[in-house]
Amino acid sequence: GRPVSVEVFPGNTSDLSTFSKQVQKVRERFGGRDVVFVGDRGMIKGPQIRELLEDCQYITAISKAEIETLLKQGTIQMELFDETVCETFSDGVRYILRCNPARAKEMKQTRKSKQDRLQALVDKENEYLKNHPKAKVQTSEKHIRSLAEKLMIDRWTRIIQDQRHFTLQIDEQALAEETKLDGCYVIKTDMDQDQAGTQTVHDRYKDLFQVEWAFRTMKSTLLEMRGIFVQKANRTRAHVFIIMLAYLLAYELRRLWDDVEMTIEEGLHELSTLCATEVVVGDTSIQTIPQPRENIRELLNKADITLPEAIPCKNATVVTRKKVASERQYI
Repeated sequence: GRPVSVEVFPGNTSDLSTFSKQVQKVRERFGGRDVVFVGDRGMIKGPQIRELLEDCQYITAISKAEIETLLKQGTIQMELFDETVCETFSDGVRYILRCNPARAKEMKQTRKSKQDRLQALVDKENEYLKNHPKAKVQTSEKHIRSLAEKLMIDRWTRIIQDQRHFTLQIDEQALAEETKLDGCYVIKTDMDQDQAGTQTVHDRYKDLFQVEWAFRTMKSTLLEMRGIFVQKANRTRAHVFIIMLAYLLAYELRRLWDDVEMTIEEGLHELSTLCATEVVVGDTSIQTIPQPRENIRELLNKADITLPEAIPCKNATVVTRKKVASERQYI
């Protein structure tokens, strides 16, 4: 989970087109050999796999359409999807299968929420048509079908029109086909069994959550990389580089505070309440640090930080990034 490099590309550059450059970077800049690249289904696909060097291997996942193709070919069977990981082998590729019941339940709830939203619109349009005799039925139908397509539930929902009244019906057969792979996923790799067992391959792929946590932390929740108020390429790279350095600090604090019942944001907020007291003796000013509260002492001890008894008073004015961002609104 510890990043060693960060790189930004011009806008609208797809992930697929950046993969080969990272392979070259690992080989040429970091001297990596016998490397296994782990990426999600949107990062490592057939063309990217073919770009890998001879001593490089991969772990990735396949799309729902690819899973359905393997089912039709008989390479895998629905019975293999279970809470316990299962493995099959075909054409030099290992496929690791699993069904996550929690994810399946989540997808079911999301689908039900979308159905309720569409039903609410159907009821609204029916009420409107009832109260407005001159309203066009075609316009209401367009609104309903447009929402169904937007929610991507039009494959298993049917809009039945009876004069000026609409009814939402569910195509049970289409819904069953839509939901059969809920919570199911397939990981594939070209690693040999003696290099990594089934559970190991599965766990290394699931470790991608650390990458997602890093991006989420850098982009929005803690470090707020965006918006970017610079325009030149070198300044944008510098901005992203500084954010990555800040993330490294957050990563270390997360690791050190692992057994503390507190998030990184909560821990930093607690530390921000630690204030210094300015003491003036003649022409000399010093800042003394009062005894921290117990929870702050625990955070400092976990990070192996010892506070000084006093620090010089520099009389410096510090402008926080939050204030700078608000000032830029008036530029």
